Amino acid sequence: MASLFRDLTLGHSRRESTPLKPPLKPSQLSIMPSKPTITTTDLDSPLGQLGTQLTDSDLRSTAYEIFVAVCRTSSGKALTYTPNSSISDSPTNHSPNSPALQRSLTSAAASKMKKALGLKSPGSGSKKSPGSGSSSGSGQGKVRRALTVGELMRTQMRISEAVDSRIRRSLLRIAAGQVGRRIESVVLPLELLQQLKLSDFTDQQEYEVWQKRTMKVLEAGLLLHPHVPLDKSNPTSQRLRQIIHGAMDRPIETGKNNESMQVLRSAVMSLASRSDGSISEICHWADGIPLNLRLYEMLLQACFDVNDETSIIDEIDELLEHIKKTWTILGMNQMLHNLCFTWVLFHRFVATGQAETDLLDAADGQLAEVAIDAKTTKDPQYSKILSSILSSILGWAEKRLLAYHDTFDNGNVDTMQGIVSLGVSAAKILVEDISNEYRRKRKGEVDVVRTRIDTYIRSSLRTAFAQVSLCNLFDVFKSHNSR
Repeated sequence: MASLFRDLTLGHSRRESTPLKPPLKPSQLSIMPSKPTITTTDLDSPLGQLGTQLTDSDLRSTAYEIFVAVCRTSSGKALTYTPNSSISDSPTNHSPNSPALQRSLTSAAASKMKKALGLKSPGSGSKKSPGSGSSSGSGQGKVRRALTVGELMRTQMRISEAVDSRIRRSLLRIAAGQVGRRIESVVLPLELLQQLKLSDFTDQQEYEVWQKRTMKVLEAGLLLHPHVPLDKSNPTSQRLRQIIHGAMDRPIETGKNNESMQVLRSAVMSLASRSDGSISEICHWADGIPLNLRLYEMLLQACFDVNDETSIIDEIDELLEHIKKTWTILGMNQMLHNLCFTWVLFHRFVATGQAETDLLDAADGQLAEVAIDAKTTKDPQYSKILSSILSSILGWAEKRLLAYHDTFDNGNVDTMQGIVSLGVSAAKILVEDISNEYRRKRKGEVDVVRTRIDTYIRSSLRTAFAQVSLCNLFDVFKSHNSR
């Protein structure tokens, strides 16, 4: 890709069959900040809007509840990263076959996924990965306390210990009353509404905020974005909508024998139990698009170190293993995971100032997996999500590349190759795997890579020439007026 970009000259290129997009003015191009902190970007989420007032914090809390629910029976496997020096200097050296040492060696080894994506480890110095735990003593040779998967995820998703404890207590109560039922056959928000009372919260305000958020999740999953299409005239949906809207003004009573709770349960279970044609006992309340994608996005963001927003934690392999357990509730699969992970990596690169080329390269590498997936499925829903995400990536890249003389300088030119590769890869998938026009032509007639790069070179040269001509014209005009 890079060699093609360097070797392509105007004399050997051919014009694109479609008109060029008008070049952007220099004032329209974003300026790349040097400090890698999360910032507001010019990227609208391609995953879709929810149509309800659920904030990212609301989605993160809901995603964490789902994560804990599906992983509550998991073993407390330690995820500690313990440097070799700590192991050898420890006063309680373990034998090579002891479980404690095996955990340390496993965690100390570089993540397979990070190796594959070419990602760095979290920053050194005062910043350290949450998975590294805390020192058990002041001495340098002390072994650090192990973090379980749950503790690591809680830290990564910025959930307080009090909230985590409240969720786990309620899940124990739910399990006691639903013996033998699998978690995917339960509508989690409904059961949490039943189990959590005002006494479980700090005050009335915290309880009401939580209840409203939970009702909004039910609205998004069952009414606005249901997995199985819903007839708007459905009387059950109308009843549930009235209950939810009423709860926004006044908290509902959630006692087991309370009439309002019984009506709510009846409506929720009726809608969540509707079959999509498959034979299963899964309740559909969080697997409708785009709600499931937004919730999964929150889980994937937990893979980034809370102390170094441009780095992925060393324990990503173990964490992803548990995150994938949410697939049954969220209706996800490997192809959707690859697509969402590509977007999360790319968005993090943009949001942290476009300074970390590791993230850009990782997104490009993950996009290669998406390209393989795109050739193996014709699912219309997947194609729609694929087109939305790739169009967003391509649009962002082309804003920089159609006038790259104005975009890149000595400070950021090292990102140019990655942006070209990412943009061209996105265009290639859009044209070859989604475009109907491409299918009607013979593959040899369309060279997507060369055509896109030709477009970037011609457009950028045209923009640069126009700027020089304008400056010369201004100088002539100024000279004429000074006479």
